[in-house]
Amino acid sequence: MKHEDLIEKLENLKTPEIELPGHRHTLKMALLNSGRFKERTIMDWAKILAPVATAVLLIAVLGLSAVIKPEPQPALLGENQISRFASYEELQDFINTNAQYTAFPWRDEFLAVVGEGAVPAPSSTNDYSTTNIQVAGVDEADIVKTDGEYIYLVSGNKTIIVRAYPPAQAQVLSEIELEGTVIGIFINGDRLVVFEEDTPYYPYNDIRWGPTGEFYMPLIISPKTSIKVYDVSDRENPRLQRELSADGQYISSRMIGDYAYVVINEPVYEQDGEPNLPRIYFGGNETEIPATDIYYCNVHDYYYMYTTIMTINTQNDDHEPTYETILLGASSNLYVSLNNIYLTFPVWERDVGDFGKTSIHRIHIEGAEIEPVASGEVPGMVLNQFSMDEYEGYFRVATTTYEGTSRNNVYVLDMALNITGSLEGLAPGEMIYSARFMGERGYLVTFKQVDPLFVIDLSDPRYPKELGYLKVTGYSDYLHPYDENHLIGIGKETTDQGEFAWYQGVKISLFDVSNVSNPQEISKYEIGHRGTDSPVLWDHKAFLFDKSRNLLVMPVLVAEVDESEYPEGVPSWAYGEPVWQGAYIFHISPDVGLNLTGRITHIESSADLEQDYYYLHSSFSVTRSLYIDDVLYTISDAKIQMNSLENLDYINEVQLLY
Repeated sequence: MKHEDLIEKLENLKTPEIELPGHRHTLKMALLNSGRFKERTIMDWAKILAPVATAVLLIAVLGLSAVIKPEPQPALLGENQISRFASYEELQDFINTNAQYTAFPWRDEFLAVVGEGAVPAPSSTNDYSTTNIQVAGVDEADIVKTDGEYIYLVSGNKTIIVRAYPPAQAQVLSEIELEGTVIGIFINGDRLVVFEEDTPYYPYNDIRWGPTGEFYMPLIISPKTSIKVYDVSDRENPRLQRELSADGQYISSRMIGDYAYVVINEPVYEQDGEPNLPRIYFGGNETEIPATDIYYCNVHDYYYMYTTIMTINTQNDDHEPTYETILLGASSNLYVSLNNIYLTFPVWERDVGDFGKTSIHRIHIEGAEIEPVASGEVPGMVLNQFSMDEYEGYFRVATTTYEGTSRNNVYVLDMALNITGSLEGLAPGEMIYSARFMGERGYLVTFKQVDPLFVIDLSDPRYPKELGYLKVTGYSDYLHPYDENHLIGIGKETTDQGEFAWYQGVKISLFDVSNVSNPQEISKYEIGHRGTDSPVLWDHKAFLFDKSRNLLVMPVLVAEVDESEYPEGVPSWAYGEPVWQGAYIFHISPDVGLNLTGRITHIESSADLEQDYYYLHSSFSVTRSLYIDDVLYTISDAKIQMNSLENLDYINEVQLLY
């Protein structure tokens, strides 16, 4: 099968006109929940599909003690108790007894599935935009950051520092080149935090026998994830100050105040007949984490992962890093508040079948302190981080269950992760496409043929209730608050004809929810035809919004159908061809709705446009935007372009590729 054919088949799993019962729906949710789903590279597809094929991990291991560990603390809160293993033998017995992975004749080879601040004080007096994050004070790593004077950005294995303001003096100041792939960055004053992953190599050269005969089995070398902290007080000469690494794959990270936190998954696999143990690397030493330092709870699963949370003080080089490891299933989503990390992973036990449930773990964080404190579970599957929220001592989560037909639910849990209230059975036959919690309200978008926007009352954690809903065509993949009474939705328009609802162009909606029993779509804007796409649909950090300026900016790949090819009328299923890629700039307000201000593109060649459309990625595709004072910066791998926010007139540009 060709690469593009494989991608088309997998991407069609997300089209609203296709329903997938049972385990096919499980595969769909695993793909959608993976932060890698939309990046569309061969390596990322290999990572996503790896649990379906199962694989062998080959790693050489050595160990010395290095990184500081907190004193063991009892952690017995919640319905599912969290404990530490008493010995390596207990860990080994737990894995051998509970692991249910039997999809292939060999059972002793495990594989990972991959899923997904106090914001630092600005170093500049300029007014500038920051990364679009979920929780105030909890920064999220991204491929582009700014401090109001400089722009820091990721390009492959490089991190580039650019003088950005004033725009007339914009230029590249320095590049940090690494051997691995840069996953994301933070900027905190004069400290630049870089997350690097050494990507595993997949040689398809090991022949195995399965239920249907001979096939090739990929051999996987485990990646290593590193946190590197650079002193960038001299932006032209960054200096590496600290480095902390662990075996396994980067899942996600946050920064709160001076502390950067990273979550890493490493599969449990057998080495010489015994389960491996995770390793940490710091200060030139290796530390094998002993079994007696590893937490677990009594949850059966098909396979197990070591989930390690590491933290490092980005400002104080004398402060030792800390870490904790929990034996879990594959962490698929996480939500982080100012004081807690919530890890979730799907559990598919024999007795629950297609119904499924989600296991939740709360890890308390406070500076360098990391302590697993509670575990719980809820029925159904979690879509992404926006399906979760913490508010006034309660954790709220939205899920979709599959038992005969799909249903959608909202659960409220206390800090021990016991369910205190629930609202179940919303929109039978549909599934959650987006969610957002805002104080005492929650908003869900479900979809099958139309898009119901549900307004949920969460003021009483014991009795969440539905207040009202709106049905419109299309659906929203991402919800963003405009203010307490208005929501922005980014998704796709759809047809509402016949048995299926075919998705069409990218749709931006502005919802008025001031009347909670009767929410309204007060403005909408549709871009392009079927095939039009935007990274905002799967990555909220590509979205730029500023209420004080009534500014909305998002990258879009526009596809349009040539109507001359369909003399009898364009069918709803017809895909358009690429005609444009770049940033759409809108003025948005409840009074005037959505008004297109203009568009900015970096692409001058039709070949680059087609390359981006067919999933190969053009270096001229705009992926991020930001503003500093009255200058809009649009960013691709190839360049940074500066335009006036007032009238979008061209100002300057900085070439990033030569």
